[in-house]
Amino acid sequence: MGDGQRFQLGTVGALTLSVVSSVSIVICNKALISSLGFMFATTLTSWHLLVTFCSLHLALWMKLFEHKPFDPRAVMGFGILNGCSIGLLNLSLGFNSVGFYQMTKLAIIPCTVLLETLFFRKKFSRSIQCSLAILLLGVGIATITDLQLNVLGSIMSLFAIFTTCIAQIMTNTIQKRFKVSSTQLLYQSCPYQAMTLFIIGPFLDGLLTKQNVFAFKYTPQVLVFIVLSCVISISVNFSTFLVIGKTSPVTYQVLGHLKTCLVLAFGYVLLHDPFCWRNIFGIIVAVIGMILYSYYCMIENQQKANDMVVPLSQPKETEVQPLLGSENGPAMATDGVISKGQTWSSNKDLHA
Repeated sequence: MGDGQRFQLGTVGALTLSVVSSVSIVICNKALISSLGFMFATTLTSWHLLVTFCSLHLALWMKLFEHKPFDPRAVMGFGILNGCSIGLLNLSLGFNSVGFYQMTKLAIIPCTVLLETLFFRKKFSRSIQCSLAILLLGVGIATITDLQLNVLGSIMSLFAIFTTCIAQIMTNTIQKRFKVSSTQLLYQSCPYQAMTLFIIGPFLDGLLTKQNVFAFKYTPQVLVFIVLSCVISISVNFSTFLVIGKTSPVTYQVLGHLKTCLVLAFGYVLLHDPFCWRNIFGIIVAVIGMILYSYYCMIENQQKANDMVVPLSQPKETEVQPLLGSENGPAMATDGVISKGQTWSSNKDLHA
């Protein structure tokens, strides 16, 4: 098996792991929030990161991967930025309607494209741009229900979009710049992310839920689901870094919207959540956009491989990382979501 085939197989495995683990944690967290009343998503995310770090430390002790220290300032800044982006996403949902929150998540892709074009001189072809537009249109049709605006919520959403885009771009850039694997980066950044969320988590959760996480009644059933959620989060966090490292921040966002569509379909088929033809049509349009995105990326990969000479005077990169990417290169967008009110809806995915 050649290096290209191994990379393709590794990318498929990373994408599959990301989808399966994310959908699994949605199911677990839905039981925690809607059935057991545990509404403290930001604090729960800090526990996810702490358990992930402990598991990676055990793996390091067992010599399953090699510790590779690099610029501590970059690690600290990256970890704190990731933690802040999670808190801001929670605040965005807490101060906005569900529909406006979905618009916030959709805005992450065009914002990422704009930042990578301006600061990293990446080139996105017209075909890629059109396929992304179709994807965003489909997800918007399937998920957006209302667009109630308010000044504070809009400001929170802008900060959430900006910090999330920067964090995901940094995930890909740091891995390639310092030549570290996704596991090595996750291991070093986890403590800073966990510390940031552990400090701001109880405050944000109290602000959004009007409850105290430390005064909550932790029954055996609640503890079982918390432990299960933390265990699944190890896979979610690891696969997030792996996917972004092997593909790109934009491809990771495309995958994220695929998971949103799967969660919608899962809720309708198995949980009998409210559904309509608009949801079905939106999911179909989104899937078409994802297929086109992957197809055009693979076509551009083949064209790039056929180019015999690349002029050194043109250092531009091309966005050619499809869902089955082929760019060599070994990231964390942890998205904790609090439902508005006392229920959790399956059209909002709660990641580790």
